[in-house]
Amino acid sequence: MNLKWTDIQDIAIELCEKYPDIEPQYVSFPNLHKWICALDGFDDVSNHSNEKILEAIQQTWIDEIN
Repeated sequence: MNLKWTDIQDIAIELCEKYPDIEPQYVSFPNLHKWICALDGFDDVSNHSNEKILEAIQQTWIDEIN
């Protein structure tokens, strides 16, 4: 799977699976960015993200857990 920054739902699911014991609301955006770029299948330019995208991914990750 080739993940892009716009694949917010898919990225959140991948983060849930890779970091099951992490509470996403406490993850800093720099760490979140690093973790997303390190996901298997992530294939986008790392600096094409922004705070709005990271916030959306973080919120979707929170929603996935709940």
